[in-house]
Amino acid sequence: MERDVLQFDVLIIGAGPAGLAAAIRIKQLDAQNGRNTSVCVLEKAASFGAHQLSGAVVDTRALDELIPDWLSRGAPAGTPVTSERFWQLGSKRALSLPTALMPPLLDNHGCRIMSLGKLCEWLAGEAEALGVDLFAGFSASAPVIDEQGKLRGVITGDAGLDRHGQPKAGHAPGVQIEAAYTLVAEGSRGSLTRELETRFELRRNADPQQYGLGLKELWQIAPDAPYQPGTVWHTLGWPLTEDTGGGGFVYQQEDGLVAVGFVVHLNYRNPYLNPYEEFQRFKTHPLIAGLLAGGKRIAYGARAITEGGIQSLPQLAFPGGVLIGCAAGFVNVPRIKGIHNALKSGMLAAEAAHAALGENRSNDVLASYPAALRASWIWQDLDAVRNTKPMLSRWGTKLGTLVTGAELWLAHFGVRLPWTLHHRRADHQSLLPASACQPIDYPKPDGKLSFTLSDSLMLANLIHDEDQPCHLVLSDPQQPVRDNLPRYAAPETRYCPAGVYEIVQAEQGPRLQINAANCLHCKTCDIKDPGQNITWHPPEGGSGPNYSGM
Repeated sequence: MERDVLQFDVLIIGAGPAGLAAAIRIKQLDAQNGRNTSVCVLEKAASFGAHQLSGAVVDTRALDELIPDWLSRGAPAGTPVTSERFWQLGSKRALSLPTALMPPLLDNHGCRIMSLGKLCEWLAGEAEALGVDLFAGFSASAPVIDEQGKLRGVITGDAGLDRHGQPKAGHAPGVQIEAAYTLVAEGSRGSLTRELETRFELRRNADPQQYGLGLKELWQIAPDAPYQPGTVWHTLGWPLTEDTGGGGFVYQQEDGLVAVGFVVHLNYRNPYLNPYEEFQRFKTHPLIAGLLAGGKRIAYGARAITEGGIQSLPQLAFPGGVLIGCAAGFVNVPRIKGIHNALKSGMLAAEAAHAALGENRSNDVLASYPAALRASWIWQDLDAVRNTKPMLSRWGTKLGTLVTGAELWLAHFGVRLPWTLHHRRADHQSLLPASACQPIDYPKPDGKLSFTLSDSLMLANLIHDEDQPCHLVLSDPQQPVRDNLPRYAAPETRYCPAGVYEIVQAEQGPRLQINAANCLHCKTCDIKDPGQNITWHPPEGGSGPNYSGM
C-alpha cells in the first residue's frame, strides 16, 4: 500500500504525562542550545487528556522540575492535601490506623489531588506553544523496522475500514511516520510495547510484569455531606478477601467533587471475582456511603496499572527507541503513585535523545537513558518499595502490609535490606479452576450508591463506530468456549470492567460475543485471560472513552 511518509527528529507515542514531558523537555533544551528539533506526538484519543485516568494524588516533584512556575502559568492546580486517613475495613466497621505508625514515605502532605486528564490537556497546550507537532486521533498500529533491525518509526492506523476490513467511503490509509528516535509512552500494556518487547527480547532478564485494575468514579456530593476538600482516604480489607490484593481510595477535591475508586490486583485466584462488582460493593460500606449518600455520579472509567516495580522493568532502550512512563512501569505501589515518575522518565529520555541528535546520531541505542534513570530519584523511589508487591502476593494483605511497613521504616532510617523478592508468575497464570472456588453472590445495584455496568458505561462517554474491524483479536476463536468456559466459568465475562465479553446461547451451543464498542481501553483482557488468547489492538483513532475531569 502506498503511504504518505512524514519525517521527524523525535516521535513520541502517547500524550500522557511521560510523552508530553518528553516533548516539552526537548523544546526547552532547544531553547537553551539554539537548536530546532522536530518533535511529533501521536495520541489515539480524540482529544488530549480524553483517555487519561488516575486517582490522582500527585507528587509534584517532577512537574516542579519540568515547569517550575506551572502554578502561575495556569496549570490545573487541583487541591492541596490537608488531611489523610488510612482505614482497615470490615463489612460494617472501619478501623483508622494511627498516622504516626505510617512510614513517612506514604505521607501525602505536599501532594495535590488533581485530574490527570486536565493536567495532560494543559501540558499538551504547553508543548504546542513550544513548537511540538501534536496529532490527536491517531493510533500507532505497527512499528517500522529497517533492514538492520532498528526501529524507524510507526505506521498509524487506517481510518474508514468496515468490520470486514474493507474500505468504506472516506477511507484513509495510515501514515508512515519516521524519526531518528521513537519514545514509546503509550501507557500500561500497550500494543506497540508488547510487539517491541517481543521483537527486541526486552523482557528476557525481567520478572513477569504485574498489574492491577483501577476503577474510578467522580461524584458531585450532596450539600450536607461531611465533606472537607483536601482529605485523602485509603482503605484495605473489605470487600476483598485476605488473599486478594487491592483497596479503595476516596479523594475529596474542590467544588464538592469526590473521586472514589477501587484497585484489584490482577493476580487474584478466584475466577468468580468481578472487580467492577467489588467496587460497587465497596461504596455501600457505611464509611463511604456516609459521604456519597444523596450525591450524583458524573463520570466512570477504568484502566490497568503497571505494578511490577524494578524487578519487572524491561530493557528500556533498544535500537531506535526507548520505553518511558507506564509503558515501562514506574508505579510506586504502596504510595499509589506513578505520575511523578512518568514525568521524570520522559524528561530523562528527552535529554538522552537531544544529546544524541546533537552528536548527529540516529536510530542507535540511547544507553544514557537507562543509566540516567538508575542515577535518578526514580530509582531511589522504586528501590525502597521493591519488595512490597511480592510480599503482598506471598503473604496476603494483613501480613504483607505489616512486613512492608517495617521495611519502609527501615528504608526511612537508611537501612536497605540485602535481598530483592521476585514475582513468581504472570497474572494470567494465577486463576484456580472454578471447581475449586466458591461463586460470589453480588447484591443487586440499588441505583443510589451501586449501579449496573450499562449505567456506568453511559458516564464514560464512549465513542466507537461499530462498523470497524474488531480490535480485540482471538488467537483461537474456539478457546473461550472450549477451555475458559468449562475450566474457569468464563472469567472474561467478569474481569472486564466494560461488559465487552458475553457468553450467549446459540443453536450450535454457547459462543463468546465481543461487544467491542464498550471497550474502555483498560487492557485487562489482554493481561488476565488465562490462555493469553486475547490481544488488544488500538481501534480506529479517536475511538474509546472521553473522560471528563478524570
